[in-house]
Amino acid sequence: MELRHIRYFLAVADERNVTRAAERLGIGQPPLSQQIHALEEELGVKLFRRTGHGVVLTEAGEAFAADARRILHDTRAAVEKAQSAGRGEIGRLNIGFTGSAAFNPVVSRLIRAYRQDYPNVVLTLAEGNTSELLAYLNDGRVDVAFVRLSGQSPAGVQLLHIAVEPMKVVLPATHPLAKKRRISLAALAEDHFVLLPREASPTLHDVIVGACKKAGFDPIAGQEAPQLSSVVNLVAAEFGVSLVPASVCQIQVEGVVYRDIVGTSISIRLALASRIEPTPAKTANFLAKVPDAVSTVSRADAPALDTQGSL
Repeated sequence: MELRHIRYFLAVADERNVTRAAERLGIGQPPLSQQIHALEEELGVKLFRRTGHGVVLTEAGEAFAADARRILHDTRAAVEKAQSAGRGEIGRLNIGFTGSAAFNPVVSRLIRAYRQDYPNVVLTLAEGNTSELLAYLNDGRVDVAFVRLSGQSPAGVQLLHIAVEPMKVVLPATHPLAKKRRISLAALAEDHFVLLPREASPTLHDVIVGACKKAGFDPIAGQEAPQLSSVVNLVAAEFGVSLVPASVCQIQVEGVVYRDIVGTSISIRLALASRIEPTPAKTANFLAKVPDAVSTVSRADAPALDTQGSL
């Protein structure tokens, strides 16, 4: 039995006339009669009874019609669902992000805009460091990931620019330099630095170490932090000082202060990583919203994004 047989049957059942049903379907009356007869032969029952004005359903036909309508409805719904999924309008989008990425205004703007346009796509969030997120991306646990990377993209990964953020000094409120509005890195040469392990976030680690070396000293390694957001808490506990992207300043923890760096420009890039191929429609739709989110935030809050340089 084919779906067209069900459509033919229901057309005749609705019209109660084979000729009118044939006109509705756009086929000849004899072929339609043959298809109905073949369906009855396959089912082993009579579906219609002839009358002086056309045809009516038999008891078997009535029973078959109820399920036939459901089958046709479910088939149409399945087609529409498949087409919606093909357009990226339904499904699940798994988003990875570093602990600090959530504080960047472009990220929230992008996710908000996507949810407004694709409300039937379920979003799931997974937090991790850059290395973890790239591994999640590679094995399919996330579809896109906000990461801090510089230089060339890893194999099989494409990067879309999100923002270049200036770095700031974060230090305990009890630190002798806490009362200054701007601090030179050289003044921190004797302090212990709270850092992420390089294997967890090579870009951030290298930016901090490289900036310190440029300022004339090797940073004294102190307590390691599992996530960038944890750095602030460790600084508040007076484990040392550190450098963080400007957006992290939104983390208001008692016992820490954020200060601008004087004498040099230090910045770090935030990018959106995705697999190069294949790109499902739901992922492509998310990526397509990046340029507008970046430009909107840049216009509304230009000082938040340092566009003068990049890593």
